[in-house]
Amino acid sequence: MLFSPVEIQETVSMFMKQKLDIRCVTMGISLLDCASEDPKRACTKIYDKIMKKAGNLVKVGQDIEKEFGVPIINKRISVTPIALVAGASSATSYVDYCKTLDTCAKELGVNFIGGFSALVQKGITPTDRILIESIPEALATTDFVCSSVNVGTTKNGINMDAVKLMGEIICKTAERSKSCDVNGCAKLVVFCNAPEDNPFMAGAFHGPGEGDSVINVGVSGPGVILAAAREYKGKPINELADGIKKMAFKITRMGQLVGSEAAKRLNTNFGILDLSLAPTPAVGDSVARILEECGIEGAGAPGTTAALAMLTDMVKKGGVMASTNVGGLSGAFIPVSEDEGMINAVKQGSICLEKLEAMTTVCSVGLDMIAIPGDTPATTVSGIMADEFAIGMVNNKTTAVRLIPAPGKKAGEWVEFGGLLGGCPVLPVSKFSCADFINRGGRIPAPIHSFRN
Repeated sequence: MLFSPVEIQETVSMFMKQKLDIRCVTMGISLLDCASEDPKRACTKIYDKIMKKAGNLVKVGQDIEKEFGVPIINKRISVTPIALVAGASSATSYVDYCKTLDTCAKELGVNFIGGFSALVQKGITPTDRILIESIPEALATTDFVCSSVNVGTTKNGINMDAVKLMGEIICKTAERSKSCDVNGCAKLVVFCNAPEDNPFMAGAFHGPGEGDSVINVGVSGPGVILAAAREYKGKPINELADGIKKMAFKITRMGQLVGSEAAKRLNTNFGILDLSLAPTPAVGDSVARILEECGIEGAGAPGTTAALAMLTDMVKKGGVMASTNVGGLSGAFIPVSEDEGMINAVKQGSICLEKLEAMTTVCSVGLDMIAIPGDTPATTVSGIMADEFAIGMVNNKTTAVRLIPAPGKKAGEWVEFGGLLGGCPVLPVSKFSCADFINRGGRIPAPIHSFRN
């Protein structure tokens, strides 16, 4: 891949002035060959394989940063969903598996390790149930492990038994980890249509259809896209869209270069490049501010969903033109606590939970990093998730929920998560109950358009 001097100068300016970065280099590792009837033996095999495969991950990332002048914010690992590995054992709790992953993360110096996960879109096996019921303690007693559960797909519908169970698990996790530095719910994602190659936490896992190891890269550049939007101030929307698409193309080329180089040095394959506008709490690194620059007075005002649809589509189009490896989620994230502009929108009252839900129909993922009152019933949490997963199922897209019941907090109060996770006001939720609906259990059938063969 060749870069002209003009491109290099332009890219350096993006890094220095507009907060462009490689948000994550994530090594996916298959643990399918680590299964054992003896859980201690399985944990030993898991430790040995992760340490062998990812032993140089952090160093390679640091070397690329120095040599290319490219900031790589996070070095991460994703593994095969542990429910698929631990099922061969006689263990009645999978907390030790989670602690093994945490030990690997600490010794290797990575930021997060994802894959304490289960895939239950059509049914819950005894193994899946053990993993899910282990989540509250597992996330409260570890620091760097992320957990995810996929409860629905367009092909299979939505497993409402799993949705009900996960509502209960989220509430238990929030309570169990209330005295921890990071609430466990900030490391727990529930999915519909979860991708197998997503490099972003907390939802990353190494899908069973993947190879033995792979490098996936996530690129983020809200500041760069914001600068592009400013260049087209007052111009027709189609001209603005074209400018955003061109900028996304330039960002993606840098991600392609880093991913290919990292895979080469780690002697593995380059999997996918996820071009997602993933914000941080830092000023100038906000998706909400891009929407405002498009002409929206405050994120959540009328026109927000249309502007976000245009933004997400242009990011995808620009990325696909620059790399044949685009995958994962790719689009725009709208987490509340991790986006300075979104936090301000909540404070000024321009956005609410229901508007956020509407916006998820066109963005990358879903209801992300949202604090809700600590006394929210588990059935209400499940109902919020069910609504979000229906959007994903019907529209054949990935949707996810990372809700954080804040123990002892009421709507409007502030809750702090720290670091990249940020903090935000607690959003109010509806007081009307959906308990009778959630308690029915069963499964919402797949939509008619899923029947394609």
